[in-house]
Amino acid sequence: MDTSWVDKFCLDMPFTTKDYQPVWDAQRYFVGGKMFMMRGKYKDKRPIITLKLKPEYGYLLREQYDDIIPGYYSNKEHWNSIFEDGNIPIELLKDMLIESYNLIYHSLPKRTFDNTK
Repeated sequence: MDTSWVDKFCLDMPFTTKDYQPVWDAQRYFVGGKMFMMRGKYKDKRPIITLKLKPEYGYLLREQYDDIIPGYYSNKEHWNSIFEDGNIPIELLKDMLIESYNLIYHSLPKRTFDNTK
């Protein structure tokens, strides 16, 4: 699966920032200071994207796709890892990225983006 578009896709979402975590060799994507996605490597060095989903949705996707697993080095109930070299439809990955972003964005206090203070 071609994932060259993922960086731009995430950074185009409002208020998204990115950093690099050298200890994990991973790019992390944040909204309001809270991570919604990470790109790194699995223990076998395969590239992965880890993102947050509602537990029931994550479990359903893991049952349907071998290339979606419980979040690597993350809370396995809420976080899911997707092998970038796997066989996941691009539209599904886009939907998961949007879902992860929205879960974090909507959990933030409204004052997080208040520019009047």
